Amino acid sequence: MTTLARGSDTLTRDALAVLQPGFTGTTAPDWLLRRLGEGLTSVGLFGRNITSPEQLAALTAQLRAERADVLVAIDEEGGDVTRMEVRTGSSFPGNLALGAVDDTALTQAVARELGRRLAECGVNLNWAPSADVNSNPDNPVIGVRSFGADPQLVARHTAAYVRGLQAAGVAACTKHFPGHGDTAVDSHHALPRIDADLDTLTTRELVPFRAAVAAGTKAVMSAHILLPALDPARPATLSPAALHGLLRAPLTEGGLGFEGLVVTDGMEMRAISAAYGIERGSVLAIAAGADAICVGGGLADEDTVLRLRDALVAAVRAGELPEARLADAAARVRALGDWARHASGAGAAEGIAPAPEAGLRAARRALRITPGAQPYQPPTGPAFVAAFTPVANIAVGDETPWGVAAELARLLPGTATATYGSEDAPGDGGAPGGGGAPALIANVLADAADRRIVAVVRDVHRHAWMADALDALLAARPDTVVVEMGVPQAPPSGALHIATHGAARVCGLAAAEVITGGVAGG
Repeated sequence: MTTLARGSDTLTRDALAVLQPGFTGTTAPDWLLRRLGEGLTSVGLFGRNITSPEQLAALTAQLRAERADVLVAIDEEGGDVTRMEVRTGSSFPGNLALGAVDDTALTQAVARELGRRLAECGVNLNWAPSADVNSNPDNPVIGVRSFGADPQLVARHTAAYVRGLQAAGVAACTKHFPGHGDTAVDSHHALPRIDADLDTLTTRELVPFRAAVAAGTKAVMSAHILLPALDPARPATLSPAALHGLLRAPLTEGGLGFEGLVVTDGMEMRAISAAYGIERGSVLAIAAGADAICVGGGLADEDTVLRLRDALVAAVRAGELPEARLADAAARVRALGDWARHASGAGAAEGIAPAPEAGLRAARRALRITPGAQPYQPPTGPAFVAAFTPVANIAVGDETPWGVAAELARLLPGTATATYGSEDAPGDGGAPGGGGAPALIANVLADAADRRIVAVVRDVHRHAWMADALDALLAARPDTVVVEMGVPQAPPSGALHIATHGAARVCGLAAAEVITGGVAGG
């Protein structure tokens, strides 16, 4: 039971405590340090804040000098979504690769090594893993971030990931509750809707989250998605039915019985900000049962923190937000900060032997290689990499390099590359069956000259222009190697087809090894 102290200073401190803001720069600005002294308990880090492990460690030490129990959070899924290695690509394959291998010991080992590296740099809360079941192969935002389309597979790997990460003293934040896999809309841009009934949600979406709770996940992140079967009016982040009535409710009442920290997805995402505004959205989220407001991916200044702090205080004073609910949320944030501080003090990560090759071994095991009709002959000279590139979703971002060109160039010096998008298929806007593919492929063939072509695609099944271009390329150059770095939904094609199940740097390296006749497997 929460004991209330009704002074305005306590109310302000509680309002600050529930915020997880971001900032710009690679050192903490004065305003952020000042707010930590006034009650702010969490800070979110993004790629813009990180240049090296050494710099990150210095930054977190700067934050911790101001507040010993500060929660330093990051969105480090590995695979396509990396903040620590945003400029180079991740040393770890993502969830789909791990799900393709389906070795929970491997998943736990990868998560433990990732957690060890985070802890070594002073990060103690990871907004991962994604427990979404990728039941809709056209999903524009989850895809390779999911362990797969089977709920039981996703459940066992989610649990393994939670155990591995938290063994290193880094709190897991399992997302995106109650499940973002069956959506065709990216909640960064608009409000997705899932029209599944409760029975389907129970046997599909909720299965991995139940496993995560059973595994002891310290936090759960809510999704900005509308599920009419739970709440016909409000997205899950703002829905008491979803948070209080499902996530928190006891197992005996059909809930998940979760008692840890509930974190919102980014409140500046348009699924919330466009309909409610971030101030009103934050008030509704805390009232609905969220404990921490994630903001800072796009809005990363002191004004945002003050706006949200003041909105929460005003809502309590106006009777729109129960003071006890805000106090309880703040207490949960501080409790996780205490856990993280003690885990760090106990040296959880220090007892873990470094495993620098864990990610590459996993990426090699995740490859699915399909030979063409003729025996494959590796290139003996420089190759040409044609990267057919879709627009990156916001969660992944367009800063992080992907593909096989850089890794292949190390193995085959002189290898060149070029990028082609839907805008390079003129005349039909990328529509299936139009006249754009021949023009695009004419450019590819001219750029490649007599070099062996390696075509790199990403979710070719979702992009008609890409499928048309690949068909035209294979008709012209049947010896082309095809590397699918997204969800391998389309039938394999090419003289050699390699499905990497993700676009991390190590996935590209594993594919490049095979292209040049090298190792495959772990």
